[in-house]
Amino acid sequence: MREQYRQILGEIKAEVVSILADLEVTVQEAARALLEGDYELATRIVAGDDEYDRRTLAVEDRVLETIATQFPVARDLRLLHSMAFIAMYEERMADLAANVAKTALRVTDKKGTVRAPQALADLISQQSELVAEVLKTTREALETSSLELALKLPELDAPIDSLYKQFFRELAHLTDEKEIEWASRMVMSSRYLERISDNAVDIGERVVFLITGERDAYDEIELSAEGQHG
Repeated sequence: MREQYRQILGEIKAEVVSILADLEVTVQEAARALLEGDYELATRIVAGDDEYDRRTLAVEDRVLETIATQFPVARDLRLLHSMAFIAMYEERMADLAANVAKTALRVTDKKGTVRAPQALADLISQQSELVAEVLKTTREALETSSLELALKLPELDAPIDSLYKQFFRELAHLTDEKEIEWASRMVMSSRYLERISDNAVDIGERVVFLITGERDAYDEIELSAEGQHG
């Protein structure tokens, strides 16, 4: 029975990690659909959001069932609670990726025509690449229980926030009416990407809790590291 129980715990964690891996691809594809005017890809991403909902809810249901039937304690209970927590954030990230794809549908016709100011398109492209790195690091931190990788996430997130602010500065320089209309829609996609990264950092905090058992360990360890380098 205990062997079966350990298998259940492993399967739940593996599914949460798998969802993160799929989100890496989806976020990149949503940004590509937006920048390249890929109407069909954007449509598939929007339709695929229901599958993320199903998978994350299934994780939550299995966690609750396992707690109710196996009576986990200590580290196992922390693991199960953390997996449900992370699945909730994964569902939010999937929604945000779908919102990027919805923006692509609004600014692109079925012929793939899109009018994008190059400077703003470049910022979105840079953001999506950085977000992909954040998601990859988050997944690896969870998969390998790496405290070092989890603590690295705020540092990786910082440039994404900066690009979002830069988007507004570039937007202020536009004069062409059609470009302004496009950019006004795009600014929300920049925000969605920034929020995906923020959610990944929140998952990182949970990974730190999972490893250390301390809820405030994330901030304390960061402060300790700053003191060592200060």
